[in-house]
Amino acid sequence: MQQPLKQAKTIDQVFNSAYWHLNQQDFTIEEIRKKLNRKTTNQAWIDEVMNHLIDNKYLKTNLEFAVRFCESAFSNGIGKGAIGQKLTKRGISTTDIETAIERVIEQDSVDFQQMAIERLQMRYDNFDGISKEKLYSQMASRGFSHAQTERAIAAHPAKDSLRTKLAIKADKADLSQEIIKLYRKGKGRTLILNELKQRLIDVSDFEDIVYQLEMADDIDFYHSCQQQLAKKRYDLSDFKEKSKAYAYLSRKGFTSDEIKEAMTPAAD
Repeated sequence: MQQPLKQAKTIDQVFNSAYWHLNQQDFTIEEIRKKLNRKTTNQAWIDEVMNHLIDNKYLKTNLEFAVRFCESAFSNGIGKGAIGQKLTKRGISTTDIETAIERVIEQDSVDFQQMAIERLQMRYDNFDGISKEKLYSQMASRGFSHAQTERAIAAHPAKDSLRTKLAIKADKADLSQEIIKLYRKGKGRTLILNELKQRLIDVSDFEDIVYQLEMADDIDFYHSCQQQLAKKRYDLSDFKEKSKAYAYLSRKGFTSDEIKEAMTPAAD
């Protein structure tokens, strides 16, 4: 919440307030008027100060302000989308924004694709420590489109080092622990293998790790299959029910041998 300002006792103090703000940065006409409204309730003083500022070019028209803003933003590697959002928040009309952007693009021969490429290459030598998703988000916040960012990435010398969040997380995964986690959720080996692949985890040692875990009695898919079957109430004496049970366990990732053994006691 803004604290109340010490109120101006003379018009000179209103002038001083306006000059102080304008020395800090550029403001639109409406932004300065709002600031002066906090300094005094004397509208005659405000009108006189505002007219003086406009007549003597201390304040730009909204279009002039938008053009100046675009020139600065483009030179700092900010794209159209972000400029439009920033100017809209500052009370500039869509018409003035579009006119200013078009004028500066033509005046300075702005190439947004080249701008995106240069920004990416200046900011990142490589993409260690940032995900692909975060990079797209950063570029979007700077006003660049998905397509512009995509082409900028393609032009980057370190493009092959850019990875998705899923791939980065997969690199840190412990295959043995991931298998155990999924096993404890009642999943069979083929379902576990498929889920690990979908998560981009390296499964080249999957069979060896499963064998080691089985030898250490950390996992037992035959036992797990029996447990999963026991949770259901299939009538295995009924052919249709038995087929449903088989299909259910198969979807859970258990092998035919594991399923047959789990169903054998009930079939006897």
